[in-house]
Amino acid sequence: MSDSLPNPPWSSVPDPFEPSSSAETLLWIGLVAVFLTLSPGPLSNPAAAHQPETVAQGSSQSAVQIREIIASGNLPDLRWPDFSDYKSHLNAFYEPYGYSFAWVRQGQPSTQAGAMIEVLKQADSKGLNSEDYDASRWTDRLRKLSDPTAAAQFDAALTVCVMRYISDLRIGRVNPRHLSFGINLERKKYGLPQFVRARIAEASNIQAALDEVEAHFAGYKRTLAGLQLYRKLSQEDDGEKLPDVTKNITPGQEYAGIPRLTRLLRLLGDLPSSAETKPGNIYQEPLVKSVKHFQHRHGLAADGLLTTQTVKQLNVPLRDRVEQLRLTLERWRWVRREFPQPPVVVNIPEFRLRAFDDSGKPTLTTNVVVGKAYRHETPVFEDEMQYVVFRPYWNVPPGIQRSEIVPALQRDPNYLSENNYEITEPNGSVLDSSAISEEVLRQLRAGKLAIRQKPGSDNALGLVKLIFPNVHGVYLHSTPAQQLFSRSRRDFSHGCIRVEKAAELAAWALADNKQDWSLEKVLQAMNGTKDNVQVNLSRPIPVLILYGTAVADENMVIHFFDDIYGHDAELQKVLAKGYPYPS
Repeated sequence: MSDSLPNPPWSSVPDPFEPSSSAETLLWIGLVAVFLTLSPGPLSNPAAAHQPETVAQGSSQSAVQIREIIASGNLPDLRWPDFSDYKSHLNAFYEPYGYSFAWVRQGQPSTQAGAMIEVLKQADSKGLNSEDYDASRWTDRLRKLSDPTAAAQFDAALTVCVMRYISDLRIGRVNPRHLSFGINLERKKYGLPQFVRARIAEASNIQAALDEVEAHFAGYKRTLAGLQLYRKLSQEDDGEKLPDVTKNITPGQEYAGIPRLTRLLRLLGDLPSSAETKPGNIYQEPLVKSVKHFQHRHGLAADGLLTTQTVKQLNVPLRDRVEQLRLTLERWRWVRREFPQPPVVVNIPEFRLRAFDDSGKPTLTTNVVVGKAYRHETPVFEDEMQYVVFRPYWNVPPGIQRSEIVPALQRDPNYLSENNYEITEPNGSVLDSSAISEEVLRQLRAGKLAIRQKPGSDNALGLVKLIFPNVHGVYLHSTPAQQLFSRSRRDFSHGCIRVEKAAELAAWALADNKQDWSLEKVLQAMNGTKDNVQVNLSRPIPVLILYGTAVADENMVIHFFDDIYGHDAELQKVLAKGYPYPS
């Protein structure tokens, strides 16, 4: 996640690969067919341009072999042989050709085939794995094209790899639903067989088609540039480890790792190339300032001390940083391409929220507190903010009520009054809680009675909450515990997201309402006398709760964060299993 999105990503321009109706699909394919008929194409033989090798030109046996390969859903010659999830796509691709070759012309690869093979070989530069698309196998296959059986296998293999590559580049390899992420890929899908046939196998400008497939988000492009940088740095680094520290190294102290620290910080760009360092093993300027810069980029307290955690981050192999950037690119590909209006984006590992303007620039950036790791993780999902509530009640979730409030109430009968809580019945009426009986405690445990905290400055939600109704019961809100925002790691909540600049966010969200919701008016509502005041937004605002451990900001400074929920590790495991990936 980063400081800007598409420019603008919330336009209503239709997706060129996703017609809105079957009639539009037929019209689109028809127009492409007319265009291809009129265009001579890049081949040396104009009569053969954009024409697959038909049964008459080749042999009926080739068509039989292609059919058999598709029917099996398995091609042993592939790096990942099982393509059963693409069988219907291959059928739809080859049927208009009479199941004859799409990439082979008179025993030679088509111009398009050669171009796509080179693209597949460079897949690593996109954060993908070139071997997933058989990068090392094409040279040998090309030598065998004179053999009809080998030619059929080549043609089918290239179709599978091209389809996989285009799908992976557009929507990612793994469906986020498989990872229990509430992100919908359906709006990004398109007719893959028709696209590969018209825009790749029979096209004169393959790169233009691929450019349309790939995300245009500024954040995606910066992450891609960051990937290229760290691939280069990982090749240049000697991999030497810094000596571990048992206690903090402060400026002026001796540290045996100074030579390696100097080389590493200079390589990473934290120590400017023009900076002059002093010989010896004394930790001093300009290294101290450079360490602060490194700490800031890695989500650490930027105090300039060589702490255990700082040295640990300095010793992370750069190939691991490359992998973080790859995984972030995978998640970028899940994000929808357009939004009806500027969204709110929360990046969980970064503990940051950004709200964007119409040009795709962040107009508000603020720290957030997210759910505790291992117990109360904030979910990854997308939704739409619909209303703001000033001076809200906090309706205690049943789990917290059973595990925390009821035990506290058993220990201290005055716990409710001391913390401004009250008990409510199912009809909403307030129960007299001056004397808590065993029967009341039983009903509280069973969830037949509820507890809520009354509005006020000490309310757990603070003085404003921003609601995007969802199955997780997660929302954005202010908090009286402002001191937590100064921590470098901020996973302290039960799942909801506490916002440091909550008043500013409310004013931003209500900016389009007919009433003038200036920051001053928002603060008046938060500190006024009317409780639980709901203000509906003039139109819903997209909210994205995302997870990225690598961020390239607008100044192309690359930031890395801890995998606090283990989502990177889980995604790595799924990707390592290869195709077919979970759908």
